[in-house]
Amino acid sequence: METVAKTTTKWVLDPTHSELTFKVRHMMITNVKGEFKNFSVVVDGDDILKSSLNVSIDGSSINTNNNDRDNHLKSADFFDVENHKELLFKSTSFKQKDDDEYELKGILTIKGNSKEVALEVEFGGINKDPWGNEKAGFSVEGKINRKDWGLNWNAALETGGVLVSEEVKISGEMQFVKQV
Repeated sequence: METVAKTTTKWVLDPTHSELTFKVRHMMITNVKGEFKNFSVVVDGDDILKSSLNVSIDGSSINTNNNDRDNHLKSADFFDVENHKELLFKSTSFKQKDDDEYELKGILTIKGNSKEVALEVEFGGINKDPWGNEKAGFSVEGKINRKDWGLNWNAALETGGVLVSEEVKISGEMQFVKQV
């Protein structure tokens, strides 16, 4: 009797075609954008649309194109990267809403605080690149209140209001490569 080894399919994040960004209202009049340069996503399962995922974000990779602001965001006032090196997300459900629209729920952990979040996901599809690699693409959007994770720092404005909004808009573009 011959034993056949089961081949496990794995989807690996393509970091050169993926990004994780955020936007926060500044002085109540404009948005400041930023991104995390280093993050990983592990897809656990053969079918990318039915698999759980774990996201690990390197907090020290935050980039807003301003070194002073980046250093402040890395400090204990915000992400406290000296004591909490990673931001984590672990999916709990992925449900189809219509053709290409999904809702992704999961537990987001920042500074040791964990809360459930819901994110809107658009499935871009699966396609082969010119070199024969099978790729899947997703766009992700959502909003969180930063104070829910202990990111409380702020400053009052002389004219009323605050320097930094509580609402943070999250967005991501993720491309995965199928591995066999």
